[in-house]
Amino acid sequence: MVCIMSGASSRLAFLLCGCYMVALGVHTTELCVAEDHETDCYMAAVYEHQSILSLNPLALTSRTQALELMNQNLDIYEQQVMTAAQKGVQIIVFPEDGIHGFNFTRTSIYPFLDFMPSPQLVRWNPCLEPHRFNDTEVLQRLSCMAIKGDMFLVANLGTKQPCHSGDRGCPRDGRYQFNTNVVFSNNGTLVDSYRKYNLYFEAAFDTPLQVDHTIFETPFAGKFGVFTCFDILFFDPAIRLLGDSELKHIVFPAAWMNQLPLLAAIQIQSAFAIAFGVNLLAANIHHPSLGMTGSGIHTPLKSVWHHDMENLTGHLIIAKVARNPQGLVGTENATDTMDPSHGKFLKILAGDPYCEKDSQEVHCDEATKWNMNAAPTFHAEMMYDNFTLVPVWEKEGYLRVCANGLCCSLLYQRPTLSKELYALGVFDGLHTVHGTYYVQVCALVKCGGLGFDTCGQEVTEATGVFEFHLWGNFSTSYIFPMLLTSGMTLETPDQLGWENDHYFLRKSRLSSGLVTAALYGRLYERD
Repeated sequence: MVCIMSGASSRLAFLLCGCYMVALGVHTTELCVAEDHETDCYMAAVYEHQSILSLNPLALTSRTQALELMNQNLDIYEQQVMTAAQKGVQIIVFPEDGIHGFNFTRTSIYPFLDFMPSPQLVRWNPCLEPHRFNDTEVLQRLSCMAIKGDMFLVANLGTKQPCHSGDRGCPRDGRYQFNTNVVFSNNGTLVDSYRKYNLYFEAAFDTPLQVDHTIFETPFAGKFGVFTCFDILFFDPAIRLLGDSELKHIVFPAAWMNQLPLLAAIQIQSAFAIAFGVNLLAANIHHPSLGMTGSGIHTPLKSVWHHDMENLTGHLIIAKVARNPQGLVGTENATDTMDPSHGKFLKILAGDPYCEKDSQEVHCDEATKWNMNAAPTFHAEMMYDNFTLVPVWEKEGYLRVCANGLCCSLLYQRPTLSKELYALGVFDGLHTVHGTYYVQVCALVKCGGLGFDTCGQEVTEATGVFEFHLWGNFSTSYIFPMLLTSGMTLETPDQLGWENDHYFLRKSRLSSGLVTAALYGRLYERD
């Protein structure tokens, strides 16, 4: 399904239009606020592509055979460009691995690689100058699509670059092979490229010796940054790019395998847009059998997304996007009318009477009016990490759980108790499975069953509704806020920010049962 989500820093966060089934066709979504002028918005598209794959990616093939396969995918790309053009789209993004596929060896992928001249050194229009360089057939087709659609086009392909033995990083076969994003202007010129730096078990490709910090200019929205898939979890290039204060838009091709409860594709995409106050145009590959789905156009306040684990078809998302995205209102700009739960939250942080649970006992002041029963601490595996958790059993209460210096707190109310187990979990440590990186996480999750050992399992449906504050004493400012409800529905926090050296997320009036509410912190310097 394709869904549209709107959020704001008030209790009036709501779903704009619910969900649109794929069968309804291409729908253009307004992500610009009503008072925006037409010149303050641009039309963007992302395409989640059900790619045609090589039947045996390990087998050696010819360039001719490789082009036959890639042209089948490029034919689909061209159809999407023409559909988008009819809607006035100015920029379109295609996914990682969408043209050539994946699971190649270094040798077997070679026929699928285009030669890639540096856009910084060579001004080149592949469509108009097709014979200037050999082995550039894919670049030529993409360039011509950009011209036909009269739009900027971002796509991902494999590229090759000859090197010499004198080059300290030159591979033994005398060439570099890169996972590359390319950017074409609406006149077909190759304006920029980005070589993926944080490879995810991609034996066919080399890591660039230097990180590309790629930013390209557009006449309709200014600067766009570029990175790919796994890059979103690392400082370089993603965070370093954001050092440019004029950068408000990111294009993000991906081949992302969903992993709940914390790293589904749409979850991290939306969290990045909210955390850094940018628009993120994210195109994921579509292979449900591999857990690959989830694309969207995300702003800090609104998202339109596609997540479909059932149908084997691609999907085009089109939205009108603000040139200057507005971020969530922090504590310094919060409304004067404070709800009672926020008052309790502030009292807890200020050290006023409240119930505090440590690992041994519960300390409660007589003046405390909300319930805090002793809850057992337990451990469970979540995202391959050993989380420390406490169950969320009551209709309302305050819970606190700590691990390795990070303490996570939850102040909550529930209209009704559901027959489900929820838990508040904390992890502060080095993640070492499918990548190595340091995280600090506070997470309220629905467990897979009623046993403690089911907490951390992948869940997509839930009925438990909460109004809550979630916070922690994070030692990083790089924190991704995540809110996911039943049916893979994204929601936006009512409020985010720092209060007394604690980072908090506040949410009320969930549209459906809570699956995950999390603050996902990254300590890049400890990787």
